[in-house]
Amino acid sequence: MPVKVYKPTSPGRRGMTGYTFEEITRSEPEKSLLREKHSKAGRNHQGRVTVRHRGGGHKRQYRLIDFKRDKFDIPARVASIEYDPNRTARIALLVYADGEKRYIIAPLNLKVGDVLMSGPKAPLRDGNALPLSLIPIGTMIHNIELERGRGGQLVRAAGSSAQLIGREDKYAQIRLPSGELRKVREECLATLGQVGNLDHANIKLGKAGRSRWLGRRPTVRGSAMDPDSHPHGGGEGRSPIGMPGPKTPWGKPALGYKTRRNKRTDKFIIRRRADKRRS
Repeated sequence: MPVKVYKPTSPGRRGMTGYTFEEITRSEPEKSLLREKHSKAGRNHQGRVTVRHRGGGHKRQYRLIDFKRDKFDIPARVASIEYDPNRTARIALLVYADGEKRYIIAPLNLKVGDVLMSGPKAPLRDGNALPLSLIPIGTMIHNIELERGRGGQLVRAAGSSAQLIGREDKYAQIRLPSGELRKVREECLATLGQVGNLDHANIKLGKAGRSRWLGRRPTVRGSAMDPDSHPHGGGEGRSPIGMPGPKTPWGKPALGYKTRRNKRTDKFIIRRRADKRRS
């Protein structure tokens, strides 16, 4: 899918790029798979802001996505490739032989009319979901389960893929897009292939208003604040951060400080992800 480059008719348009949507085959979503979506604007159930810089944005409807792929051994035809405002990847509408319709994340090179299947008997082709125990080593995969029956949780963003590296003691070893090497139970399902919409990484919003359409509010640098609002604030002119290293707005260490505290799953991580800022 090529990227559309806008003519520089204004400062905001200069350098702006967008989608051509050539792969989209249907403009209206399947009504039976739509649900109402309420915008939380970064608030929790008490109404307090727990995630900053959220709010506004265009109204959306949620598309029910089949992350579990638990309809085994029933062929499904790809009826359409559609846009989903709630994610970076495209979605594909599957119509099963028994008439049921479901959305899935559209893998790369999926076309209308293709036939997909899930389960142990599914053939090895992109878009089919199989247990990790039946997938050949070296295969690119996405939509990977962490617990059997819970549905795919890993590798669902546009253009992303993981690789099955090996197997040992009922566990499959998977290299994730971050570089992390992790063990996952062999009975967990994964979808073959790479997630589509590769050009998402090449899109430039071009202006602040386009971020607002996506529900992102402005971010202010800590060094531009006063000392009561941020540890980096205050001073005369452009002042350095000072202190022993950068801090979050609440005074905790930032940029490189490890915050992961999930000892329950530490045993499944063989190699931690690489620090891309220092590589």
